[in-house]
Amino acid sequence: MVDVHDPRRLRALAHPLRMSLLAALRTDGPSTASRLAGRLGESSGSTSYHLRQLAGAGFVEEVEGEGTGRERWWRALHRSTRWDEAELTAQPGGRELADDLVGRIVAQQRRMLAAHAAERDGLDDGWRAATSLNDAGLRLTPEHTRELAAELLAVLERWRETRESPDQPLVHVLVDLFPLEAYPL
Repeated sequence: MVDVHDPRRLRALAHPLRMSLLAALRTDGPSTASRLAGRLGESSGSTSYHLRQLAGAGFVEEVEGEGTGRERWWRALHRSTRWDEAELTAQPGGRELADDLVGRIVAQQRRMLAAHAAERDGLDDGWRAATSLNDAGLRLTPEHTRELAAELLAVLERWRETRESPDQPLVHVLVDLFPLEAYPL
């Protein structure tokens, strides 16, 4: 995980193709601009340009020793990105940037959940039993909420380090903690 404090770096993410490129590199591993273009339905010139923008912001890097000639391989530098909302919104243009990023993240999570819902009938019994969609409401202070988020992320990191198997499907875990005045019914 990377904590980003510079809004200029976050602005590099505030583009739908860049978010998709970074997500693809994080989930599928290193790739080339051409392969990513094919996966995302874009031109290789466009993916190449946006990969360079992500590299300039410190989210991806070229993989040394991979590729030949013009074929450049890229990899994500971090598995996830985090920023401080209060710190970001205190800066000029920060509120708009935060709103844009949150909107894009929520939309991506909706797409992920919709894809799971569409695919779940095709899962074998083991995966159907292992799948978990839960929500919970806790009455917490901001400090306790930050503590809970840190604990949950630490659990994920521990599992990543000790139990992750590259030959298994990627299991998506969404960790969202936020206050709501009323539960939307």
